[in-house]
Amino acid sequence: MRIAKYILIPLGLLLVTGFIFFISKHKSQSDSSLSALVKEEKEKLPNDWLYRQRAYPSGSIDKHAYFKALEYKRNLLREEVSTRGSVPWIFSGPTNIGGRVTDIELQQTFPATLLVGTASGGIFKTNDEGQTWIPIFDSEMNLSIGDLAVAKTNQDIIYVGTGEANAGGGSIAYDGNGIYKSTDGGDSWMHLGLDSIGSVGKMQVHPADPDQCFVAAMGNLFENNPNRGLYKTNDGGETWENILFINDSTGVIDFAINPNHPKTMYAAAWERIRRVNRRAYGGPSSGIYKSTDGGNTWDELTNGLPQSSGRIAIALAESDPEILYSIYTHETSGNILGLFKSVDGGDSWFDLDYADISDQPYMWWFGKIFVDPQDADNVYLPSFTMHKSEDGGLTWFDIFEGAHVDQHAICFDLQNPGKVYAGNDGGVYLSYDGGIVYEKLNGLPNIQFYTCEIDYQFPDRLYGGAQDNGTNRTLAGNEDDWQHIFGGDGFRVLVDPTDNNYIYAEYQYAGFGRSTDGGLSFDYSTNGIFFGDRKNWNTIFVFNPLNPATLYLGTNRLYKSIDRGEFWELNSGDLTRNTAQNNIAFGTITSISVSPLDTNLIFIGTDDGNVQVSRNGSSSWSLISGSLPDRWVTSVVADAENINTAYVTFSGFRFGENIGHIYKTTNQGVSWTDISGNLPDVPINDLIVAPNDAGLYIATDIGVFFSLNDGAKWELLGTGLPNLVCTDLAYHAPQNLLVVATFGRGMYRINLDDVISGNSE
Repeated sequence: MRIAKYILIPLGLLLVTGFIFFISKHKSQSDSSLSALVKEEKEKLPNDWLYRQRAYPSGSIDKHAYFKALEYKRNLLREEVSTRGSVPWIFSGPTNIGGRVTDIELQQTFPATLLVGTASGGIFKTNDEGQTWIPIFDSEMNLSIGDLAVAKTNQDIIYVGTGEANAGGGSIAYDGNGIYKSTDGGDSWMHLGLDSIGSVGKMQVHPADPDQCFVAAMGNLFENNPNRGLYKTNDGGETWENILFINDSTGVIDFAINPNHPKTMYAAAWERIRRVNRRAYGGPSSGIYKSTDGGNTWDELTNGLPQSSGRIAIALAESDPEILYSIYTHETSGNILGLFKSVDGGDSWFDLDYADISDQPYMWWFGKIFVDPQDADNVYLPSFTMHKSEDGGLTWFDIFEGAHVDQHAICFDLQNPGKVYAGNDGGVYLSYDGGIVYEKLNGLPNIQFYTCEIDYQFPDRLYGGAQDNGTNRTLAGNEDDWQHIFGGDGFRVLVDPTDNNYIYAEYQYAGFGRSTDGGLSFDYSTNGIFFGDRKNWNTIFVFNPLNPATLYLGTNRLYKSIDRGEFWELNSGDLTRNTAQNNIAFGTITSISVSPLDTNLIFIGTDDGNVQVSRNGSSSWSLISGSLPDRWVTSVVADAENINTAYVTFSGFRFGENIGHIYKTTNQGVSWTDISGNLPDVPINDLIVAPNDAGLYIATDIGVFFSLNDGAKWELLGTGLPNLVCTDLAYHAPQNLLVVATFGRGMYRINLDDVISGNSE
């Protein structure tokens, strides 16, 4: 959907309420009430945008094909690929924004050494209390981290459970691939199996025996499977036993061990069903189970607890192990169903008042509770914001006020009472007084970008839309000087190539913003777009490549603006199949490409498999996808040098079909040729056609590939890019600069002159 003339960005669910009409102006700094409102709307129905792309039309993902593709990439990296040479990807930031943190662990015998697990960016380690960070898990297959556990008796022993166990949303496409272990503090890793347990809610190492480790497994997010429950190893991970299985839709999300009597343990089970068309976040199988014989037998705890629930959290006070706290979540609303405490080891429970916790939505997304290991009365409750009690749960107050929202983790420094680390969707924060005064620890490059953009006039200026972090940019091209300019979940962003005072950004479901002052402020600008149109989570809009004052935007219909987005006029009828049922096919336009050789020639692609072309400026349309795969269209690109040539790329997997992921036409869609060549079975998310036969470049779920012979052969591009879902590409023709947005590690750039010269030798 991008072509080389300018920086055109490639690349619906009906918006549930009219909240967007209350928003007339967005300033450059994020607004917490706006963020809360956007989050409320986006979570009312299942979104799962990344998953839906890859699951259409079957409703499921071929995970075997995905991991086979990762192995294919690993083999490529082992080979000496002379054409790729040693051209490196250069990390471009940001390091001062941050992304979702799933766990924080302190190596207590080395108090300046901290381990941070992230949702899709791997594990980071600091030996200087967050001044510098190094990635320590990049060589492994899966960088989605569910939980970490450090052995108390040997701090160099670390267990890792892959697969984020939170309840889903737009950011989750793949589960994890099991358990890993390090015996040298994270310098090297061993894969310990349990590949099919989906995601990991909690890891715990026996307090006296580092060979005993427990894994709370939630199973696959989008399908029922028996590989869930509580697993245990007695031999350091060589073998595993499932010691608590409830049913194929109920996993274990949390776990606690009595340090004084390690055979006494508690497991919180969560019944959870998620599909692309529905979700059930609770049921009667949710509950707390207790064992006093090391997991051989279990009893469900019911005295004072609800009979049915959504997500459940449990925490044990190490300073007084008879004291436990638990949160039960409402299975439909996500609010707190009940806050409970036990002072007799779980035999009985009583209600705690949580009226002071005013902001506690979506607890099936956060749903954790932590107790200070040295003070049973100090209790921390992560939610949209962070809450704390200092009197054993009788009263609560807010801490880490003003920090990034969406709290997931707390870590305590046992040598310094009051010193705590908090992890959320904006990174890691440090406080020395229990969360009242705090500082953000910058340096983590784990932001999840959906898109990227280059300012044509100043190519050091990069822009991108990010999960739970809005639209961000750097004006100087540095790693650590990025700034937030637009709210919500950030998606597409365009900078006018002729006048960069005009910047366009959006949040989910066509929350379209327009800036006329270089991004200092934004007007909400959807005049003319019919409210009832189906709009994609990541709505496509592009420039006219010859006149950027004209823009096109796709719902299920095509809109055109000739006044830089002030007003939109309807330019087509419904261009989708309009067969959306149960949210599986949403029926929206996902790609628009206007030919720079004739702007009357317009191609569109949809999320339900349509590719259409208009040869008269949108007066009429022809369906040209009859011979193409029925897959989610991620990009259509009109060639900038041959008016008859265009390309189309697809997400999804083959499932045994003889289909490709990228096709080319030389007759405006009358016929298509599969040019997937030697590519593995992996979704393609974006395509750049570089000018002057300088190659095809694709962003995939396992990295960036390129071809200099029109798809006959594809090669992995560059070195130094971790195993990441690459969501978008931006290209700057004068500098031959390519930028990639990654979902978990920010942006990277590479100079294609070096690649081309390496291939000509």
